[in-house]
Amino acid sequence: MHSHYLIHKPYGYLSQFVNNGPKQGKKKLLGDLHDFPEGTMAIGRLDEPSEGLLLLTTDGMMSEMVRGKNVEKEYFTQVDGLVDDEAIRLMERGIEIGFHGKKYTTKPCTVISIDDPNFPNRTQKIRDPKHGPTSWISITLKEGKFRQVRKMTAAVGLPTLRLVRVRIGNYKMEGFNSGEVIVLEKIEV
Repeated sequence: MHSHYLIHKPYGYLSQFVNNGPKQGKKKLLGDLHDFPEGTMAIGRLDEPSEGLLLLTTDGMMSEMVRGKNVEKEYFTQVDGLVDDEAIRLMERGIEIGFHGKKYTTKPCTVISIDDPNFPNRTQKIRDPKHGPTSWISITLKEGKFRQVRKMTAAVGLPTLRLVRVRIGNYKMEGFNSGEVIVLEKIEV
């Protein structure tokens, strides 16, 4: 029988259980949040400075299905500068980014300008407001290349300051605290 979890990954955690990097003892890992069974894997990843929903499972087939191109993932992204209609249009129709040393054009997606979602402050300050305005956008993808959202916003001149995954399929982050782990009977996306 497989185990499944939904977690709200906090800022500063790696989406893994073992750190083979040069700073092995200094990084925070998912296993620090809960006592997961052996063989538990993250379905997709969020990079260290990203926050939000992450599904975990011991079922490799389920992992492949969720990571596939049929499950939407939605991100709320705070960007440096004011988003305009042209930037939204460019990202929505697909934009060229670098991926594994080659150029890649992202698939069409949904991008919407949103009000500040008023997330709780994270442990590290974003930046001082005196450095200019920021704005928030919602980006909904069915793919997820390495650092794709960050590369997309940078390609239109709006570097990402804060990135929070708020939805994976039917799972939403509403009322879910940073670092919280929910045990699921099964994954239904």
